[in-house]
Amino acid sequence: MRWSLLAAAGYGILSYLAHRSIYFPAKYPAGWWDEQKRLGAEDAHLTSSDGVKLHGWWLRRAGAKIATLFLHGNAGNVTHRSLAMAAITAAGSSILVIDYRGYGKSEGRPSERGLYADADAAYAFLLGQGYTPDNIVLHGESLGCAVAVDLAARQSCAGLVLEAPFTSARDVADRVLPFLGPLLVWGYDSKAKIAAVKAPLLVIHGGRDEIIDVEMGRQLHGLGNEPKDLWIVPAAGHNNLIPTAGPAYGDRLSAFYARLQ
Repeated sequence: MRWSLLAAAGYGILSYLAHRSIYFPAKYPAGWWDEQKRLGAEDAHLTSSDGVKLHGWWLRRAGAKIATLFLHGNAGNVTHRSLAMAAITAAGSSILVIDYRGYGKSEGRPSERGLYADADAAYAFLLGQGYTPDNIVLHGESLGCAVAVDLAARQSCAGLVLEAPFTSARDVADRVLPFLGPLLVWGYDSKAKIAAVKAPLLVIHGGRDEIIDVEMGRQLHGLGNEPKDLWIVPAAGHNNLIPTAGPAYGDRLSAFYARLQ
């Protein structure tokens, strides 16, 4: 009995630590907050359904009919997404980037359920700005892809962009730590939800992604509904996709937006 209790306690501790290792938030004042002024972004203040106060940057592009909800990856905060904000607005879309709970100036502590609630609050913010679901593009980055897929499976949107997506947290854990990893980490199961997404899909992945294997992007794309497109940037890794792709990044997004209008 004693050994079984110790084993259960040990598993619980390892599982807790494994799930906590998913998130690497940069809390304010860490980050490049001067980027807000350079971009011309406004502060966005939101409250999730469970009362957590969230912060983000809202950048409206004059004349744009589309608004992008950008859901970032597991590290840093909103200030580290200025390159994406500039590229997306240049491609023809306004953009809202939120910091999940526990990131940047947002309150709380990150969790899978919490991130889904944060995305819901951001979606509601865009509705409050006068955008209809047919004018909202969901754009996920890495971990944010799983959040975007979950939201798109439950809410209508104009389109879904997944940048360096993974199939599930369990699949990633299995690649990092075979056998033991999947016993400790689960959730963020995009491959179980992607079929429920009815919006046009664009999957972008670096051919040399050292964090999330490009085959996961291919697999998730394969499970998605038409119309869909897959763009592999051959020389790009996980954290340099936009600069490696260069102007082609904006061109791809601009062409995707045009098909939605």
